[in-house]
Amino acid sequence: MLAPFVNLFLRLGISPDAVTLVGTLGVAAGALAFFPRGLLWEGVLVITAFVFSDLIDGQMARQSGRTSKFGAFWDSTLDRIGDGAIFGGLLLYFAGPGDDYLYLCLTLYCLIMGSVTSYARARAESLGMDAKGGLAERADRLVAILVLTFFGDVLDLPILYELTLWVLAAASTYTVAFRVLKVRRQAHAEADRPA
Repeated sequence: MLAPFVNLFLRLGISPDAVTLVGTLGVAAGALAFFPRGLLWEGVLVITAFVFSDLIDGQMARQSGRTSKFGAFWDSTLDRIGDGAIFGGLLLYFAGPGDDYLYLCLTLYCLIMGSVTSYARARAESLGMDAKGGLAERADRLVAILVLTFFGDVLDLPILYELTLWVLAAASTYTVAFRVLKVRRQAHAEADRPA
């Protein structure tokens, strides 16, 4: 489905890294321009249009043979910015037109725990350990919050995105704890191994 875009961008000489950057800027603009004004479903549509760049850039890199360590680093770094903008935009919604301090705090918690989830895995891998697993991978978090925010706004059922925030908070907490304990077991096993 994305092949025509991949081929077009490669023919035009656009780099995968540029697609990653434009996608992140689009996600951030959609979240921070629409969500704080209470335009939730509109923001989700803009964000969704740019989220596809996350699929396109990787396919472009593979097809053109331009995969690199920097590209992987760039993609992961900009993913954190996009995720932060989405949850930051929702946080501003609850600080403004959504006017709900509890959900403002819960959104902030989801934003922080989402970052810690990703950081725990990256840090473990930098130490030569495995921290994969848990319940709240990045794609799961994004799909859940975007889909249910869209329908919650369109159907005027805020309970859909409010409940999603509770589920994401619990799932992220579990995932961080799971990863910490997994790395702890590996570190202890490594320390106990005879020299």
